Amino acid sequence: MLPIIAFPMIDPVAVQIGPFGVRWYALAYIAGIILAWRLVRRVAQATPAVAKPEQVDDFVTWATLGIILGGRLGYVLFYRPGHYLFSPWEIPMIWTGGMSFHGGALGVIVAAYLYCRSQKLHPLGFGDRVAVGVPIGLGLGRIANFINAELYGRAADVPWAMVFPTDPLQIPRHPSQLYQAGMEGLALFTVMAILASRPSIRARFGFLTGALIAGYGTARVIGEFFREPDANLGFLVAGATMGQLLSLPMIAVGIFLMARSKPAA
Repeated sequence: MLPIIAFPMIDPVAVQIGPFGVRWYALAYIAGIILAWRLVRRVAQATPAVAKPEQVDDFVTWATLGIILGGRLGYVLFYRPGHYLFSPWEIPMIWTGGMSFHGGALGVIVAAYLYCRSQKLHPLGFGDRVAVGVPIGLGLGRIANFINAELYGRAADVPWAMVFPTDPLQIPRHPSQLYQAGMEGLALFTVMAILASRPSIRARFGFLTGALIAGYGTARVIGEFFREPDANLGFLVAGATMGQLLSLPMIAVGIFLMARSKPAA
């Protein structure tokens, strides 16, 4: 038998004050939003500037609502529509878990579009700057998934396989949350930072947005080959998972945005 790495038993609750606990998952969201906000504030002022720092500050509230509402509704509609159809009162219960990146992405896109209209900002130019900070939250979120021992990988016979305490089968599995943290977080952030450092790329409104969408879609498709599919859905068309099926259109849209992007007038 191959050796396995012991799962690091980290308490999912980071801080406990009496009956109230703050989970690592919540801290991941908070840290991701704060770090992305500070980065976007700087990038938005780089040539060509697309927004004032105060406008980026105001957008944080819009983005937060887009993430929470879109992420929750995306999970309800994409992953467990049958369950919530008969238990609609559980939809607002986000503390029980269940968020979808694809839904959260749509929520932020809608929020950004509405905010840009209200502030008379260029939607794609502003979206490009927001896109640079998104991988920070993605990476932190995947690490939180790992701490929670949720969304673990498929059965594996590699030396770094782990037995997750939440797995009813108690078999060695890929730590796919860490794979995804590396691809969707670290690798994608590195690519976005390199692209955003080039004035010629920043001037092509829509390119960075497309790069993020296509990059995430590609990373998610690859990551899903190692991740255990959702128990209530399993494998779908041609053995693909729901995450892969939702990511394929993202790749197409991302390539389209990069291909049609041109320097802002």
